[in-house]
Parts: sequence; structure tokens; C-alpha cells
Amino acid sequence: MSKTYCHSLFIFRRDLRLEDNTGLIGALKASDWVIPCFIFDPRQVENNPYYSGPAAQCMVESLEDLAVQLKARGGHLSLFFGKAEDVIKETIKKLKIDAVCVNRDYTPFSRERDWAIELACKKAGVAFHALDDSLLHAPERVKKTDGNPYTLFTPFLRKSSSLRVIRPKKNAHWHYMQREVTGLVAKEVLQDILPSRVGHAAIIGGRGEGMKILKSLKKFSAYTRTRDYPAQSTTHLSAHLKFGTISVREAYYAIRTKLGPRSALLRQLYWRDFFTQIAFHFPHVFGHAFHKKYDGLRWSGTEARFQAWCEGRTGFPLVDAGMRELLQTGFMHNRARMVAASFLVKDLHTDWRRGERFFAQHLADYDPAVNNGNWQRVASTGADAQPPLRILNPWRLQKRFDPKCAYIKRWIPELKNLPAKEIHAYVTRAAPVPGYVLPIVQHEKEARAAQRMFR
Repeated sequence: MSKTYCHSLFIFRRDLRLEDNTGLIGALKASDWVIPCFIFDPRQVENNPYYSGPAAQCMVESLEDLAVQLKARGGHLSLFFGKAEDVIKETIKKLKIDAVCVNRDYTPFSRERDWAIELACKKAGVAFHALDDSLLHAPERVKKTDGNPYTLFTPFLRKSSSLRVIRPKKNAHWHYMQREVTGLVAKEVLQDILPSRVGHAAIIGGRGEGMKILKSLKKFSAYTRTRDYPAQSTTHLSAHLKFGTISVREAYYAIRTKLGPRSALLRQLYWRDFFTQIAFHFPHVFGHAFHKKYDGLRWSGTEARFQAWCEGRTGFPLVDAGMRELLQTGFMHNRARMVAASFLVKDLHTDWRRGERFFAQHLADYDPAVNNGNWQRVASTGADAQPPLRILNPWRLQKRFDPKCAYIKRWIPELKNLPAKEIHAYVTRAAPVPGYVLPIVQHEKEARAAQRMFR
């Protein structure tokens, strides 16, 4: 964009930072003044079955931090409540806005929202700019030679990693609108829509917290070797990437510099891109199996067993530890997520969409595309999915990845005095440990049933 605007409105979404913010820096370069704002959309916070209290808390913390960043540069973050296109129409009436600028998001909801914003701008004679910012590479850029999108991760990784990642850009601009824009202001409704705080949240929002992680990455030099062990600490970068308190480019170059180009942490950034481009090119994955032939699967799971899974009371210690960590902190270790998800689908024969929704409601780092992609992968219904007849054995994985049961004992205090050897043999117990439960299903039997279901 050339410097052609007097007043531009920049809408923050999943990019809650000033540095290396593609759309914001573009707006600042092109405008005399930029009005920064954030819009709470009622469709995302009211009657939304995927609404996450922990994610909302992390978002609000990040917004509070963003407001401080703007104030330090003489600016002000205006907050609005309403449909984005309605807020745009109202703001255009109140102020002489020449342009509306955003960074792209790629879910069906986000794309429809941006189409509505663009239409409102067009009717008002206002320019609309949507730039790529949240991924290493835009979804349209990483395609096969025939022009089709990748549906397998390894060739996607090969192509995507061959492309140069843009270096992070500094934001040296200070010309933000200094006064608050009034109108459809969110302050009077915020208390009604925001969640009660998670007392022991694993993740704190805000750029300051995200930058602490990047600066301390060397602590995770063994990540490639230890990342599958739930008792080991993880970076918690996922929530900061979800809300954009740090950019994916900042994360990419920090990881390459401090952990090396072959770090498994870099691979996770590409998985994030992969699942996002799947959601972009195949939007039916929200609500349906990627492989449509699996939409007709007959799920036989019971409500009682689903509730036991939700509460972390299945009698499978690694599964229960993961679910309790999620409920208490808004986070779950990635390996535990995989085991818990596989157990729900393959052992309890419950529709993966129920698990997808439950995770969405409780994860602070909830990302629609990534959550959907991971669930469908484990359920064998998605892109680059696990083979349907491959059933994860929670007992073997527990012994392999939590051999001393440190993770299990942390989240299941009922087992804290039980030797690890007995926890690994818990399936053979005749009576439950006081306060805990015996396994609610027999893994081998349910695994055979799952294999029959997928045949």
C-alpha cells in the first residue's frame, strides 16, 4: 500500500502485538493516522458451542497487554461489541475513515466475516486491505505442481520448508489515534461475556509472556528427544501463536537460531500451517470427516463413558491425568492429547466431534484448524490420518512415556502413594484404589471392535 490514506481503521484479531504485524505496519505506512481497535463478535462469545473460557482469559490478558503497548506509543485501543460489519458501518459514519485493514484468517467463519466487512467498505467507498500474517506461508502459496493443495504432511513439509520465511519486521511507527473511539463500545458488556478466571492457568497471555518463552528457548534444547514425555515441561508457545502475541516468523527464527534448523519445534510450526491450509482448502472438515466415507461411521459409545472421559475418571491413568490437567489448567501435554483422543474414539467408540468440541471448550490454546486437524488425524478420518486399524494402546504408551508415573501422580493424587510398577499394572487390579476407579473398558476388546467398525 502506498501512503494514500488519512485515517485507517486497523482491526486486531489473532495478531495482538505491534511488532512484526504485517497488516498494522502496512496500515501505518499508508496512513497519516491509524485507529487501532478490537471487536468482540457476539457470534463468537454467545451461544457458541466451541467457546473456550481459558482461551478467552488468555485473549483478554493479551488485549490488556496490547493496550499498554499502544499507550506507550501514544495510542489507544478501542473496544467494540457487535458484528464486525455493523461496527465498521457505525465507525465509518462517526469518523472520516479512508481504509479498513486486517490480517487474514482462514476458517469459514473468518472468511465470511471478512467478505461482509469488504462489502460494507465497498458500499461506503472505503478501501479494504487483508494481508497474510499468521502463517509461515499463505495457503495459496504451498501447492503441488498440478495446482492442488497437499493432503499429506511430508510432501507439504518438503515444499513449504523449501520456501524462504520472511524476516520479522520492526514497527517504528507512532501515529496512532490518541483518543478512544466511542460507539458500539464493549465496556458495558464485557463483564457479562468474559469468563471466570482459571485459578491455576498454565498459560498467561500477553506479548511479554510470549517473548519470555522465545528468550528462554535454550531450556528446550532437548525438546526433540523429550517432547513426547508428559512429565517434561513444554514451551506453551501454542497459545501465543494462536493470539499472535508473537508472530510465527519471530518464533521460526528464534527456534532456528537457538535450537537449530532440525528442531522438532520447527516441525510443529509446519504442522500448524498444514492443518490451517487443510481447513482453508477443505472447509467441510468443520463438522464432517475429511474423508467423507467416514461420515457414516456408527458410533456406539455411551453417555456415561463419555462423561467419565470428560472428568478424567476412566481408570486409564495416562488418559485421566491428561484430562484433569486440561480441566485444571486449560492446557494438556501434546502426547496426552493424542492418547486421550485416541482412547475416546477407538476405545469408547465416541464420535470424534464430541471430543473436538470438549477440547475447544477447555483449551487456552484452542485453534479451530489445528484442533480439528489433530482430532481427525487421531480418529483416522482426516488428512494424513493414522491408519484406521492402528489402535494406540494406552497401557503401553503410559509405560513408555511416563515410566516413573510422575505426570500421572501429579494430576491423579489418588495414585500418588502407589508405586509406578503397580500403576502400570493397574489394569490387573481386582479392587480400585480408594477415590479412584477401575478401568471402565477392556482395551483389547474395544480395539477389536474399533477395527471392525472401520472395516
